[in-house]
Amino acid sequence: MRHLQINQDEINKAVWAACDIFRGAIHASVYRDLILAMFFLKSISDVYRDEYDKLLEQYGDQPDLIHEIMTKQRFVLPEGASFWDLYEKRHEAGSGQRFDQALFAIEKANGDKLKNVFQDISFNIDKLGSEKQKNERLRHLVEDFGSEVLDLRPSRVGSNDIIGNTYEYLIKKFAEIGGKAAGEYYTPPEISDLLAAILAPQEGDQICDPVCGSGSLLIKCGRMIRSNFNGPHKYELFGQEALGSTWALAKMNMFLHGEENHHIVWGDTIRQPMLLNKDGSGLLHFDVVAANPPFSLSNWGYEDAANDKFARFHRGIPPRLKGDYAFISHMIETLKPESGRMGVVVPHGVLFRGASEGMIRKQLIKENLLDAVIGLPEKLFFGTGIPAVILIFKKDKADENVLFIDASREFKPGKVQNQLTEKNIQKIIGTYETREIVDKYAYLASFDEIERNDFNLNIPRYVDTFEEVAEIDLVAVQAERLQLQRELNQLEVEMKGYLQELGYGA
Repeated sequence: MRHLQINQDEINKAVWAACDIFRGAIHASVYRDLILAMFFLKSISDVYRDEYDKLLEQYGDQPDLIHEIMTKQRFVLPEGASFWDLYEKRHEAGSGQRFDQALFAIEKANGDKLKNVFQDISFNIDKLGSEKQKNERLRHLVEDFGSEVLDLRPSRVGSNDIIGNTYEYLIKKFAEIGGKAAGEYYTPPEISDLLAAILAPQEGDQICDPVCGSGSLLIKCGRMIRSNFNGPHKYELFGQEALGSTWALAKMNMFLHGEENHHIVWGDTIRQPMLLNKDGSGLLHFDVVAANPPFSLSNWGYEDAANDKFARFHRGIPPRLKGDYAFISHMIETLKPESGRMGVVVPHGVLFRGASEGMIRKQLIKENLLDAVIGLPEKLFFGTGIPAVILIFKKDKADENVLFIDASREFKPGKVQNQLTEKNIQKIIGTYETREIVDKYAYLASFDEIERNDFNLNIPRYVDTFEEVAEIDLVAVQAERLQLQRELNQLEVEMKGYLQELGYGA
């Protein structure tokens, strides 16, 4: 196979075009996981084959040695289970069952690394059509993935993060058409960039996203450390995800980005936190905690909160039908005492709603944990058009002030979604770092000011964005109105004359 020049856009387009075999006949929510699983299988198969070809060239006369080395590869591919095995048999019947058997064999051969990753993914489902239609669609699918442009061997893609970038591209594209459900697994990349920059993860940090979705926010934090600190990956990524299919996406996403040092667990963070110390008696603590939890989740676990084993809700129990402060409370309790810092995306109601939420908010401010409130534009997130806000918390603050930033008017408009530009992001980051008052954009509020506002954090109470309207000269307006009236009367006279000439009217 000849080597084509690497082009990220071409690879992205080729993978997205492979979905054409399903479009119009099968809902995207069904074939999303099939496409992402196929891309993962193709990627690890190309890496495996590339390594095998190198060993064959070097040790061609020692098959036993080659076999021994291949069993120690990052991923083990049992005989008959690689993408290329499926490709060779693409014209044979029973493709759906054969695909599922291959995924099961790979999962089994790789132990804990891929345990349960493919359990919710099946190519042998009735939604793919009759047996004949299913075989035809899967044949087209492997042929599309087997094209030259999707040659993902390391000897071709080199050290570029081509594979990880394409996987992220696919997740974003599926989020764009996923409607409300997309918010369960996807955070817009500019929000992830902003959070990672503000929280500034460092070498040696342990970083957690307790509602990690597809893992993009964690990956951004890891990428930031690698770009700022050369050398080995001296950090750890932790995450928990409630949805099994989304957890599987996160696991594959981590591997495709080369993030080996990760601990992504499957379970409900509020009802059953699973990132615990060795004896299970307490929550793990992290240097950085960042998350985009589901907005105002109604079924968050209120019924068990009062008896929480880890006393996460000692500041108050969030309301039954709004779980925003449940996630905030959990995240606060997982921060390390000295280095802990946290960023969370929430709806604006978190800033001012009363009752139990007001009590929790008041206590967090009194403990001097809140560092900044950053208002974002509307329509940034898939599945909701409401504007959101980022809350930054720190365990070890230098003072008792809280920085308010109103970035709600700083965005690039889009047909469906608005977007934060690089300039918008840098302005927020620069303002956060300098902590200076910027007219109609940022304000540094003291504890006393917030207390006088009864601990209401509604941004307009602190950042005055009112624009004075120029005074209207009523005399000039009246003169202009009279002039227009005279011109209109003259036009009426002229029109009447024209009509009479044409035989209309008296």
